[in-house]
Amino acid sequence: MDEVEYDVTKARQEKTKVGSFINPDGTQERKKVPLAQSEAFLTDLRDTVCERVNDYRLEEGPVTKEKAFERFAPRTGDKIYKEFKKFSFYSDAYRPLKFACESIIEEYEDEILSLIAQEARYLADRLCDGNADLCETSTNQNEL
Repeated sequence: MDEVEYDVTKARQEKTKVGSFINPDGTQERKKVPLAQSEAFLTDLRDTVCERVNDYRLEEGPVTKEKAFERFAPRTGDKIYKEFKKFSFYSDAYRPLKFACESIIEEYEDEILSLIAQEARYLADRLCDGNADLCETSTNQNEL
């Protein structure tokens, strides 16, 4: 959910024009909405978010010894991004993580989109709170 949260937070800062309304005088008007609530953004997010699983690695907490996936790759706007992307980190080891991501996005799509529409923060925690079977614990959960 970190990737979803990151993209949504960025998109909330932008507006996009949607729909087309014809006024009585014949002029056409388009409504501005936050990009994060546009159908095009949400469709793209749903279709591409799980492609970034190879930007994560499995880390073990130094104190708790609990394992969680943590992002290690820089994001597109980061200074080191161009150099970093020259290297490939893909491995078959990411397949189960990608499958899990796609399964969560597919199964909980309506709930995720609803939380985005409500402009909810901490999407992973909110999604876990409403779906006890999805998460063992909602604290420090770092799922895609």
